[in-house]
Amino acid sequence: MAEPQSSAVLKRAKFFAAGLVGALLIGAVVVIVVRSFQAHALEVSTALHAKQYVTTIQPTAGARGQPLTLPGTLLGVFESTVYARSNGYIARWLKDIGSSVKKGDLLAEITAPEIDQELSQAVSSRVQIAASASLAKSTADRWQSLREKDAVTQQDLDERLSAYVQAKANLEAADANVRRLRQLLEFNQVVAPFDGVVTQRNIDVGDLVNAGNGGTGQALFAVARVDPLRLYVYVPQTYAHQIKIGDAVTVTLAERVGEEYRGTIARTARAIDTSTRTMQVEIRVPNPDGALITGSYVQVMLPINVNAQALVVPTNVLLFRPEGPRAALVDAGGRVHLSSVRLGTDFGTTVEVLSGLNATDRVVLNPADSLADGDVVTLADAEPAMRRTDQPP
Repeated sequence: MAEPQSSAVLKRAKFFAAGLVGALLIGAVVVIVVRSFQAHALEVSTALHAKQYVTTIQPTAGARGQPLTLPGTLLGVFESTVYARSNGYIARWLKDIGSSVKKGDLLAEITAPEIDQELSQAVSSRVQIAASASLAKSTADRWQSLREKDAVTQQDLDERLSAYVQAKANLEAADANVRRLRQLLEFNQVVAPFDGVVTQRNIDVGDLVNAGNGGTGQALFAVARVDPLRLYVYVPQTYAHQIKIGDAVTVTLAERVGEEYRGTIARTARAIDTSTRTMQVEIRVPNPDGALITGSYVQVMLPINVNAQALVVPTNVLLFRPEGPRAALVDAGGRVHLSSVRLGTDFGTTVEVLSGLNATDRVVLNPADSLADGDVVTLADAEPAMRRTDQPP
């Protein structure tokens, strides 16, 4: 009975061993297959990331009349800040902000009691000096007649004549002082210096004002002539030689989309500011209906002539190397060639290229600083198709 039992146990052990070996073999095959797929995926991923993908563009031909846009601020063709010419108190004001005025219109009145008293004193003093001068004249005339009769000495006559000359000079000084004080009283009437619009009023009735614009003196009014308007722009040295007096310009405001206003270059500084390397340009803008407001921030488009034979590319295609500016070109085989370029007018987002590029060249956009001559790159357009063909099964 023992032998049949031993044979059954041995048979079960063989079946168990065979099943274990089979499971191990199946597991080994699965591991090998999975690792094969992973190795292939790793190989594809490594090849994918080892390539440099770039986007390319082609240069465009330059066009004449491309505008240069510069910022500016509208100002009245005349702008004046009106100060008091005499010390006193504001008795009344007649024009407020936004009021249209003509030259000589009364803006405000100042009361100056001290000047009134000084004028009264000066007039009385002049009367006294005039009386003294009249007496000195009659005395000199009388001594002149006595001298002709040899009744007095020449020295006595000279003394009387000198006293008359001095009295006459005192009278002229008194007259000048009276005129000065009367003119100061006239300045109590604050008037508009020219036709325009009141843009500021800094006073009210009863305010104490002081003469002049220094120290404690304050501005009473600001007046501006708003037709035409003027504005100043600062043209970079690169374009300064192309600015001509009489050229037409276009003025736009950000808040008025689609509206354009015409202006004319009135004058230029005819000199480059050495600190900013720009030239100041004055532009006149007609404003007959008052549509434009002084102080507004505007954009001015100046017509700049561009070399029609030159090519224009975005500024972000340039590589600046110690040897000078370079552009990365891609040939048919995907190989990079760094070409030396000579730049022309800079338009801000684009730049003129005078040499080093052809219209058919494919130029790398936003090239990496590490990009070197001879590198092999892949165009970004071909990336999706390449990835589809390289997907593992």
